[in-house]
Amino acid sequence: MKRPARPGEFPDWEKLYREEEVESMPWFHIGLDPDLTEAIDALGMTGGTVLDIGTGPGTQAIALAELGYRVTATDLSDAAIKKAFLLARKKRLNIDFVLDDILKCSLDARFDLVLDRGCFHVLDPGSRAGYINTVHGLVSPGGYLMLKCFSVLETAMQGGPYRFSPEDIQRLFGKGFIVASVKETVFHGQLTPLPKALFCVMKKV
Repeated sequence: MKRPARPGEFPDWEKLYREEEVESMPWFHIGLDPDLTEAIDALGMTGGTVLDIGTGPGTQAIALAELGYRVTATDLSDAAIKKAFLLARKKRLNIDFVLDDILKCSLDARFDLVLDRGCFHVLDPGSRAGYINTVHGLVSPGGYLMLKCFSVLETAMQGGPYRFSPEDIQRLFGKGFIVASVKETVFHGQLTPLPKALFCVMKKV
């Protein structure tokens, strides 16, 4: 798969998911992301409602459903939704997969946890305020947004997602959320070395 030349250049997501095997995608990670596991364990979360934004191959939605969470998973790619649905059906998991663009969100629900593992950092900068406003409305009072994105410390990889610092996260999300933690980590997937990332835990004000 051809990699973008610089941050902010991205593939046609529908074409990508229609033509490529999900296992080959850089962000594909079987099982729950280790940073997400750590965060929900630290909060003592054992169940509830979850929205997985930009679910892609559906691995995180599937892992959360296997733990007993009631999961809704969205993506703007119809091909991604269909492939993720088939994976979940093979495991006999009841996940509500919805074709939806977070920037034109049609959901009318609130969730204890909203997970974004790789959606926000591919959005055009001009779309960020609208995204944050929408996501804030999707989190239940006292609920959490958990966000994984590329870090400004990722300088080896050419192209790909936009990069963020902990200060960026506080500036962008601090009005509607309490930024509980921003952890320097890596983006688990198929790339070697794993790209440097931030994992952010934010509580709705």
